Amino acid sequence: MILALMVVVMAMGAGCKSKKKAMEAQQAAEKARMEQEAAARKQREEEEARRRREADEQARRDAEARARAEKEVVGPQKKLEQYFSAIANATSPGAANNSINEALALFASPSTPVLIVIHEEGGEKDYDRPTNIKDYLNYLKDQKKTADRIGNLQFDGSGKIKEVELVKQK
Repeated sequence: MILALMVVVMAMGAGCKSKKKAMEAQQAAEKARMEQEAAARKQREEEEARRRREADEQARRDAEARARAEKEVVGPQKKLEQYFSAIANATSPGAANNSINEALALFASPSTPVLIVIHEEGGEKDYDRPTNIKDYLNYLKDQKKTADRIGNLQFDGSGKIKEVELVKQK
């Protein structure tokens, strides 16, 4: 009987060890799975951070490009407005002619078309008789009146103005 009891106790001890080993193996597998998930999560977070940095960099480059484009458009437009004012308010014909010659340097040619919008409704524009920039600048000199508002400028490949759209002021 004692022998039978010892066999039972030993069997129970052997069973506990195998359960313990199975439990340890299960815990090791769970730990490995958690480490893999953590590594995958870290990789996803790093990839997302990289994408955000790239998106931020692209947005910055786009903003710089827009600022450069605005500067290119606003710069010549502002200069042209200043020339228009200088020509109209010149104290002598010589001073007006000097301003005209300087202004013509902004244009692709002295025959650059000038379109003057006299009416706009629903996106449709009615234009006055077309003229060229040299004639328009001389008109400003002769009439000594404020120029029409600049509506749109078109540029050629070299940055010179190839067409001017003015809006008639009321």
